[in-house]
Amino acid sequence: MYRFYVDTYGGSALTQAELPEAAKRASEVLGQYERSYRVTGDETARKMAICAMAEAIVYFQKAQNGEGGLRYAKVGTVSVSGKGIYSAVDISPQAQERELYRTACRYLDIYRGV
Repeated sequence: MYRFYVDTYGGSALTQAELPEAAKRASEVLGQYERSYRVTGDETARKMAICAMAEAIVYFQKAQNGEGGLRYAKVGTVSVSGKGIYSAVDISPQAQERELYRTACRYLDIYRGV
């Protein structure tokens, strides 16, 4: 899956160690969508959606753990410091659900009904 992530999806945000667990969780969420909604797209589109969702999952994990992020920046005479860029990001469960759905919809058609 990592070769697909790097070569086809063009990903660089996740390490080879981070991808398997995040992709597994993304696949589980996508499976929930497939049970609840009508999801259409070929296998490549499904893999692309899983890659995008995996990146979002790891992003939210890091945000919750306070990892990464810009802690200090200075441009000219103006400087800013703080807890990092994640401190201003909505990491609520609802925000995470919206983002995972949004990223899946970039590659797959997901809708209710017939």
